[in-house]
Amino acid sequence: MILSAIYHRMSEQYCYPLDEDNLIINIKTGYDVDKVYIIYGDPYEAGIMGGNEHWSGVREEICYKKRLKNHIWWTTTLCPEYKRCKYYFELHSGDECMFFFEDGFLTEEEMNQEGKTLSYFIMPWMNPADVCKTPSWVNDTVWYQIFPERFCNGDKSIDPENVLPWKYEKVENFHDYYGGDIKGIRDRLPYLRDLGITGIYLNPIFEAHSNHKYNTRDYKKVDPHFGTNDDLRLLVQEAHEMGIRVMLDAVFNHTGSDHPMWIDVLEKGQASQYADWYMVNKWPVEQGRDTKDGRYYSFAFAEYMPKLNTSNPQVQDYLLDIIRFWIETFDIDGLRFDVGNEISHSFLKAVRYMTSHMKDDFYLLGEIWHDSISWLHGDEYDSVMNYPLSTAIADFWVYKNRGRETFEYDINRCFTMYYSQVNDVLFNLLDSHDTNRLLDKAQNNIDVFYQQLAVLFTMPGSPCIYYGTEVAMEGGYDPDCRRCMPWEEIDSGKRNTEIGEMKKLISMRKSLQSCKSRNFHFPNDIASKRVISYEKLGENESLQVYLNCEESDVTIDISSFEEVVYSRKWNEDADGKGTLEANGILVLRKK
Repeated sequence: MILSAIYHRMSEQYCYPLDEDNLIINIKTGYDVDKVYIIYGDPYEAGIMGGNEHWSGVREEICYKKRLKNHIWWTTTLCPEYKRCKYYFELHSGDECMFFFEDGFLTEEEMNQEGKTLSYFIMPWMNPADVCKTPSWVNDTVWYQIFPERFCNGDKSIDPENVLPWKYEKVENFHDYYGGDIKGIRDRLPYLRDLGITGIYLNPIFEAHSNHKYNTRDYKKVDPHFGTNDDLRLLVQEAHEMGIRVMLDAVFNHTGSDHPMWIDVLEKGQASQYADWYMVNKWPVEQGRDTKDGRYYSFAFAEYMPKLNTSNPQVQDYLLDIIRFWIETFDIDGLRFDVGNEISHSFLKAVRYMTSHMKDDFYLLGEIWHDSISWLHGDEYDSVMNYPLSTAIADFWVYKNRGRETFEYDINRCFTMYYSQVNDVLFNLLDSHDTNRLLDKAQNNIDVFYQQLAVLFTMPGSPCIYYGTEVAMEGGYDPDCRRCMPWEEIDSGKRNTEIGEMKKLISMRKSLQSCKSRNFHFPNDIASKRVISYEKLGENESLQVYLNCEESDVTIDISSFEEVVYSRKWNEDADGKGTLEANGILVLRKK
């Protein structure tokens, strides 16, 4: 048995309460392990720990597992009667058996050694206040991300002086303005409702001297080129009336260099009352170049975005007041935290406490591109932008020599990183204002484009469409991923085919609980190397998804299924079989 491949600890995603009654326990082993048993019970069943008690526990096999690249992930759910749990593992590899405790591995002979004290794993108490709770509405939400400056120009009277004509073509300049605004978003709310959207994520909208607005000058004033605070309030109100939630971008890692507090620091130096609100390492503060010399910290060495000291209690109070103002003034439903991994944990805990008391289902989303378990214990973010999933999906089509098992490994990795309740509300996306567009990732292959969207809409979590993706909008890396929305073509009907396809995917997602379910597995019932198949299990139905990534057609037997709920490049025969063409999609509902 390869003991070095086995891992468990009573913390993080390996042992945690799913709710007040159920305890999830996971263990990772190598592929040589055939069976895993858990022996568990209440710590005090045999008496007070440390005495001469003889504790035994209940032995159950762990049957559910997922395959990772180098490991097997075993999972079980227990229901401790007294909210406590003491446990250890029994592992089998062929004829070999080992017992796994907190301090390591024992043979059966070593376990029975007289005088040996066994170091059990112990979940001491499932405190209800410590259970990670996530807002239930998010799993039912289909998000739509809007970069306001490029979405729709609804009020030309507030356009910037240097605004360019609205046109759909390649963007090469980082600093161009096209005049998108809040009125334009409000005008297009019926379009979003008809598309099936139930949540809007807005990139920054508060005053800043840039088209992206990530260098904030005033956190309480909507940028004049976008409109007024009343415009934002009306946008949220009208969206709510249509059943659409609204999430704003919280840019709290840094301010703009024209923020009054930073200007005060530049003018007064260490005598400024805001000297400790930023991270200045050398006085006086020099301007005119990037910050790689470390004279002060800024976002990505950008001189015009000095970094806030979110460990400072005064800064925390200042930012908490802003969040309170946004919720009370605009009635927003969530916040996406820009550069969410560089903000202090202490500040995020204060945010969670305050927002949960203002709106108990408020959604806190962090922009983190890597493993984020440290932020997802239930007292900071509810969720993160699931860039690992977007990478896992894209990579299978990038590396055309990879077999379907690599897709399985990568997807399973994404959903074994966090708690199950976090998986329910992960913010899943395939492109954004920070990446090249999905069609570009798919190398302009429209069939691959829809294959990846089919995965997005059948994964646990909460899917997000970047504005324009519903019409297969083109665009390379920033700034080209921020093109103007092609409203003229949309309004004239030229994009009806693409919009119709997106509506089908959204309808499937919203109408079938199994699409949203956290329960899935890969039966790999098609022998072809690059035909992906996975099953989604819901409460009342299950789905089988097939993606043919081969260069040739494959035959699929659908006689045991009730209906085809979504397909592309699928030709059904009369005998209960059919042909799924290369780059085709088939989603079936089971009887």
